[in-house]
Amino acid sequence: MKKKITLAQRINIMRAAVMGANDGILSVAGIVIGVAGATTSNFAILISGLSGMLAGTVSMAMGEYVSVNTQKDSQRRAIMAEQERLDDDYDGEFNFIRQKYINSGISPDLAHQATTEMMAQDPLVATVRERYGFDAGEYTSPYAAAISSMISFPIGSVLPLLAITLLPTSTRILGTFIAVIIALTITGYSAAALGNASRSRGVLRNVVSGLLTMIVTFAIGTLIGQ
Repeated sequence: MKKKITLAQRINIMRAAVMGANDGILSVAGIVIGVAGATTSNFAILISGLSGMLAGTVSMAMGEYVSVNTQKDSQRRAIMAEQERLDDDYDGEFNFIRQKYINSGISPDLAHQATTEMMAQDPLVATVRERYGFDAGEYTSPYAAAISSMISFPIGSVLPLLAITLLPTSTRILGTFIAVIIALTITGYSAAALGNASRSRGVLRNVVSGLLTMIVTFAIGTLIGQ
């Protein structure tokens, strides 16, 4: 029977998708805006954007794969270390959890009872969760994260690429700026929602970083093109 994906695993995959789309928007927008500052050739802009899309897609997928695998390795090492602690000093681990509950405001008797019940079910799962904050055996798939990012990056990069190549020459720079701001607002809000952070700060940070990226690359491209 196939193991059901947990909520935490789904959120991590969604995080990879949102960040992939966000990077796709920023990376390709920076490239095409920079090239547009240097030349009016639609072909040059299109080729540079497509090249950035391809390179970024592979880079993001490999980055997610390596990152998630590194996280899994760290979690496995933590589980092995915790198993050794349980084998060598079970009472010490029991008292660690009990004291943690007492420090959080639970009465000593109730903390002892809760710890006893949790350790009786699965001491390794209980101690790993309380010491390290994750559930033993629940890992995010590096393949799922890589594929999610690999799909979302080109989807995000399509918007600035279409805007810069399809809009009239006289309005394409402004139109691309507007299109990218709208897209970054969506991804910034989504990323903040997934992380349970401030939506307004997430959007503002995302939009400002995107604007700075486009302004700098456009200025450099304009200087080179003169």
